[in-house]
Parts: sequence; structure tokens; C-alpha cells
Amino acid sequence: MDLLTNPIKPYPWGSRTAIAGLTGRTASGPEAEMWLGAHPSGPSRLTRDGVELTLIDAIAADPEAELGRPSVERFGARLPYLLKLIAVDRPLSLQVHPTAGQAADGHARGDGNYCDPWPKPELICALTPFTALAGLRAPEQAAMLVERLGVAALRPVVARLAAGDMLAALRELLGLPGSRADLVKSIVWAASAVHQPDYELITRLARLYPEDPAVLAPLLMRRHELEPGQAMFLGAGVLHSYISGFGVEIMGSSDNVLRAGLTGKPIDVDELLRITDASAVPLPVEPSDDAYVPPCPEFLLRRIVPGAGRTLPGELPRILLCVEGVVQAGDEVKLRAGDSVYVPASEGPVTISGDGTVFCAEPQIL
Repeated sequence: MDLLTNPIKPYPWGSRTAIAGLTGRTASGPEAEMWLGAHPSGPSRLTRDGVELTLIDAIAADPEAELGRPSVERFGARLPYLLKLIAVDRPLSLQVHPTAGQAADGHARGDGNYCDPWPKPELICALTPFTALAGLRAPEQAAMLVERLGVAALRPVVARLAAGDMLAALRELLGLPGSRADLVKSIVWAASAVHQPDYELITRLARLYPEDPAVLAPLLMRRHELEPGQAMFLGAGVLHSYISGFGVEIMGSSDNVLRAGLTGKPIDVDELLRITDASAVPLPVEPSDDAYVPPCPEFLLRRIVPGAGRTLPGELPRILLCVEGVVQAGDEVKLRAGDSVYVPASEGPVTISGDGTVFCAEPQIL
């Protein structure tokens, strides 16, 4: 097995303390994500025989030994998952991820929204209280909440909602004519008079994005509050935005993201609406025998407090990430909070022990 060095993504919505604190460092700026895996946009690094190389290079040298035959037969010569620490200090963009077919098609036709030919199902497991908007509300409920604002410019949006068409309402909202700044000011003025968390979130979003009508998202979407240890799965087509919190995230090894607002990055409203499923909602995932098992083959996530010992079978490529205490992996590797190790399929069974907490990522194929 190999100790990993993992890249940290300095996106502006990241925390200056969460990842740095877990890994025992001082951050020089926002740190949004730590990536553990073999995605080309940020592969982990390891050292073998005195030579530093990426996990991509290690896998390419002998895919079957690194990944195991079952994984290679199912996913090809690539690690099918990407594990992350995610630290949300400011809300993320309003976004959605494609199905496998949509990803393959978009990538094949050269659409820049699809940098990878694979889907990006994802699961978030909270390390601290974690807030997210995910999935659309029932149209009649959203209509009532938006109408309560009493903003005349939003009447076409309310009409679409009252007719039961959430996606048409979103298109209407994001394409309203006139000054976007004036519209947002009107929304904020009305929302500030309603002392309820979803309306209060509107004012918070507007401070960050004063010309983006997507600040109305809290009234159109479902709000989710996760406590530490709770997990939520987001499949393709689920519109979502993470609002705050620190967690362990695992996903298909893809960076395909369609955005419609609440970001400084490029947006594509038409394509996002094309692939959004208005009926799709996130799924709570309860651990079974320490494993969070989502309805996708690319991954499952284990949260293990090993104690005297826990043995993981071989034949699968695993990444272990310690988030608390000290954990012994095998005979030689000791992991402290923030440390991680890659366990190739050829390693065979691995026994972990100790008083710490470790997350284990693996494909869901055996």
C-alpha cells in the first residue's frame, strides 16, 4: 500500500480552517476540496522504489494488479471513484450532473460542459452539521412561497409554478427581462421581512451574488440538514447547491458539472435545464455494517472505527482516509488525522485497527 499526497483545490467558496485543521496545517487561503484519486484534473501522488508518480501512472503500469480484474472488466483501466474532503464556507453553484448516456454523448460531440465521458453520481457524508439545497419542491408549495414575496416581476414565475412546471419556472426566473440587480434588490427587500430560514438564505445569497436571480433558489428547492455521520446520495438530474459544512464526499471519477447560477464560473442554463429531472430528489443513505451503499456501481463508502481489528478483503482498489485519532493499516502503515493510503487490489486482505475513524472508498462490484 502507498501513502498518498493529495491536491487541495483553492476554490473561493472553501474554508480556511476545516481541511487545514484536519491535516495539521495553516491555510494561506480558501481550501475547498482535497482530492483523493486518479482524476486527471488532480491526481493523488505516491512514491514507489524512490520514484514519485501519480496514481494515474501507477494504475497505467499494471491495471489488473492495481484495480483487480472485476473492476477492470466493469470500468476499464481507471479508478472509477474520486474521494474528497469538501469544506463549504460559502454556497456552491446551482448545479446538476448528467446521466452516463448524457455524459458520453456530450463528451463525444465536444460540448465543453462535458470534460469527461462518465457520469458523476455523488454521496456526501457529514463530518460537521451540513446544509444543502437538493431536489425541487412540489410546484404548488414553491408557488406559495414565491407569491408570499409580493414581487410583481415574479408573477410569470408564480404562474409557471401554479401550472405545475418547475423547469419552465426556472427558465422564466433566470431569463426575466430588465435589470437583474433591481430584481434581486426587490427580492431581498421582500425576503428580509419574512423571518424564516429559507427567506433568510435568500438575503445571504444576494450579498454574494447581487445580480443573480438564482438567489431565489431556496424557495424552489428542498432544504436538507445533515448531522455528523448522516449521508445523502445525489444521482443524475438532481439540481443542488451545497450551502455550508464539512464532509467526506465520494463520486464517480468525473468532473462534469452543469451550472445555472450562484457562481463566477461559466453557466449554461439551457443545457442544465435539459438534463435536470424535476422529479429527482436526493436519497438518504443509512450505513449498513459500516457501509454507505448508494444505488450506483462506481463506489461505496465505509466509515470504520476499527477498535481491536477489522479486516478488509482483497481484490478491490481502496483508498483509506483517517479523519480522527490513529489507525494502523496492515503491519507498517500508521495513519493519523488527514493521512491517507492507497491499497491496490493485489495487496490482498488488509487489517486495520486503532482508536481512530477511517473512511474507506471502494468500487461496488463484488
